[in-house]
Amino acid sequence: MKIGTVLKNKVQYLVFMINEDTAITSYEINKNFGTQISKTMQGFIAKDSDKYNEIESILNAIQQSTENYEFIDLKSIKWQAPNPDTRKILGVAFNNKNIRKEVHIDPGCPNYFLKSSSCLIGHNNPILIRKSYGNTIPEPELCLVIGKTGKDINTEKALDYVFGYSIMNDITSHGMKFSMDSVAVTRDPEIMKPEFINWRKYGEQDKNDLYFVYHTRSKSSDTFGPMGPWVTTANEINNPNNIRIHAYKNGECYTDDSTSSYLFSIEEIISNASHYFTLEPGDIISCGTAAKGNKNFPNAHRNILLNEEECELKINIDGLGTLTNTVKHTQ
Repeated sequence: MKIGTVLKNKVQYLVFMINEDTAITSYEINKNFGTQISKTMQGFIAKDSDKYNEIESILNAIQQSTENYEFIDLKSIKWQAPNPDTRKILGVAFNNKNIRKEVHIDPGCPNYFLKSSSCLIGHNNPILIRKSYGNTIPEPELCLVIGKTGKDINTEKALDYVFGYSIMNDITSHGMKFSMDSVAVTRDPEIMKPEFINWRKYGEQDKNDLYFVYHTRSKSSDTFGPMGPWVTTANEINNPNNIRIHAYKNGECYTDDSTSSYLFSIEEIISNASHYFTLEPGDIISCGTAAKGNKNFPNAHRNILLNEEECELKINIDGLGTLTNTVKHTQ
């Protein structure tokens, strides 16, 4: 089942996909079948996900019926991120073997950052890049949506907590990351702790220096979280650890990768994250960047500078669909 969120005449609707061109709203289903399905994705995940079989039967009946149901014309709507009301978006950094090989000191566990829900945009919405952002790149990723509350989740049970999967483009400004989001500090040698001294490759040149990077503006500026077009429920994905990901700029492929390139599996990410963060219904985890390059784009997404060129970005993930967004430059 594929479920999305759209705006029509400035009214938000939860929609269920009949096919890639046709959808029906929860309102229309409730009106015709006497159900009480939530009007929002957050509400549906929290309260109605146990109605999956009932809704699946209704959608099958609609497809085979000759009744005149009121369908949504997807050409006349504005896509939103599937769950615009999420409480948190958790990103996993360096979770790709093609990138992780560059690491010279490895903590041996997933690295996390948070994105703000206000950065989310939907399919076919523009990514807005200001000149002041500097070098800004796309990062095509599989993301998942949590279906129920979990804490200290066992790896073996981790997939039971997944409501569904979607596509995320984790837009990242290196220009902001290594300028206004970074601070370099020189500390007196007497107060430098062993863990500070050990966390570096070269000991003498900068042995009293500390470098802090805070992924806030660089990861969470407005429009830096394209997601969608919809959420595909977990029962339709047999193995999330082996899904093909293709990403394109103006129709030219810049990465052809797979979630099998992830260093940490989906189960390991969920389990590890739940030791530090209580995972709640509707939470989003963006699992890692597809980073395998090709002849024209040897560094994959890092060869795409969104601040230099307005362009069209597409991410296709097998079984999930295609997320499309255009890059627009703004003041």
